[in-house]
Amino acid sequence: MDRQSRILQRVIDPQRGTLPPELARYVLTLDFPPADQSRYAELADKAQQAILSPQEQIELDDYLHVNDFLMIVQSKARRSLKNRNSAA
Repeated sequence: MDRQSRILQRVIDPQRGTLPPELARYVLTLDFPPADQSRYAELADKAQQAILSPQEQIELDDYLHVNDFLMIVQSKARRSLKNRNSAA
């Protein structure tokens, strides 16, 4: 996780499950569209082969930043729903 993602994690604080259930369920539906999933896989494959251009590296980094953000907010969403179910 990079520096920006660590800052986001502190701001969002996924350990505190405080999202309303409707928002938490919505957040869990967020994902990359199929075309972006394919592009990410293509860039990741090129990275494994060490043949990324500088522009492709920037693009891959952008995907990784968005993925980190999704992982953090989805973690908070899961925690929120778990807390809600535990309290019920």
